Amino acid sequence: MNVYDSERMIDILKPLGFEISDDPAEADMAILNTCHIREKAEQKVYSDLGRLRQHQTNRQQEQKELFIAVTGCVAQAEGAEIFRQAPYVSMVLGPQTYHRLPEMIAKMHRSTDKRTGPGRGIIDVDFPSEAKFDSLPLTQETRVSAFLTVQEGCDKFCSFCCVPYTRGAEFSRPAADILKEAKHLVKQGATEITLLGQNVNAYHGQTPQGQGTWGLGDLIQELALIEGLKRIRYTTSHPIDMADDLMQAHAHVPQLMPYLHLPVQSGSDTVLKAMNRHHTIAHYKEVIAKLRALQPAMAFSSDFIVGHPGETDQDFEETLTLVRDITYAQAYSFKYSPRPGTPAATEQQIPETIKAARLAVLQELLNEQQLTFNKSKIGTIQSVLLDRQGRQAGQFIGRSPYMQSVHVEAKPRLWGQIVDVAIDGAKPNSLSGTIVTQ
Repeated sequence: MNVYDSERMIDILKPLGFEISDDPAEADMAILNTCHIREKAEQKVYSDLGRLRQHQTNRQQEQKELFIAVTGCVAQAEGAEIFRQAPYVSMVLGPQTYHRLPEMIAKMHRSTDKRTGPGRGIIDVDFPSEAKFDSLPLTQETRVSAFLTVQEGCDKFCSFCCVPYTRGAEFSRPAADILKEAKHLVKQGATEITLLGQNVNAYHGQTPQGQGTWGLGDLIQELALIEGLKRIRYTTSHPIDMADDLMQAHAHVPQLMPYLHLPVQSGSDTVLKAMNRHHTIAHYKEVIAKLRALQPAMAFSSDFIVGHPGETDQDFEETLTLVRDITYAQAYSFKYSPRPGTPAATEQQIPETIKAARLAVLQELLNEQQLTFNKSKIGTIQSVLLDRQGRQAGQFIGRSPYMQSVHVEAKPRLWGQIVDVAIDGAKPNSLSGTIVTQ
């Protein structure tokens, strides 16, 4: 979602004359778009700000400006504290207010003092009543694979997570607005669209007719009617929001990829209750079983947290058992890290040595499963979207339906196309093969 937000900020700034620079030393403005969900997020932000401060000082010596802005969830959580620790920062704005960038830049320029440097102290971390999406221009960039935010915020309040405090309550965009943006993205060259949301399958947006609401399954079925849109994905999902219509879409919408990221976090019901996850392992397995029955080609990825306060050795063993029972194509696993302001941060913490040992065991199992899944594709024909160029001429990297990176040699004209690839090699994080026809 931060990638999507960053792309939209670029779209907002272009009419003001801004262009992307790869060199901070040449930039008039530097924006740090931040995430608060991981450990040490704040420290990383201040470290990056320190590096930008040196560029700012150098430019001031040349009678030039470097405005520095901090956006995203760290900005939302830290607020004015950023100005206290980094007084050279010009703007702080949360993830719900970046559509106000032009207005804030204007204020910043008005407050600039040639003797003291760029304007400072402009902050906007409100949760505005107006929907930010109404103020965002349609992108003019060509992206073969595009992101599209359909839902933001979270009402689940998991005990370990800061998202409800930094992104706000769940909000679903009207279906008409999403369809308009999707059609524009396809017109700009998008073949694949990934629908985004903190709880994307909690989507309940107003129908195009303005009467009633659509769930994510309804929205996907309508998106599939857009000519030229060949692939649809969505992330990130919550197990309790896997409605029947959404699961049925996996069986009946060919554009919907047979791959789902469905975070479980733990294999222990005791830990899930402590996490305030609102689902049980039995429910999670039931969802997986239904989806596999509807779409036999279905594969899954997940998120796991080890060492949540209260997790015992037995709880951890239950997580390993779940992983063996489900078998994942891919997974993300982390040691629990206390996030300020969350309930779990006040609980008795598990020693880091225990968390590290558990994580190593879990990751070994998950990596083994991922390699096994990748090897299972050797000898098959996979549909691959060629969306990135390799390091050498004629080399391309694409994505399989299962989000695997696939390395091939291809003619330049095939960039952005979906091609059939005969898979002949598999590594832990990628596949390789030969295009069947060029």
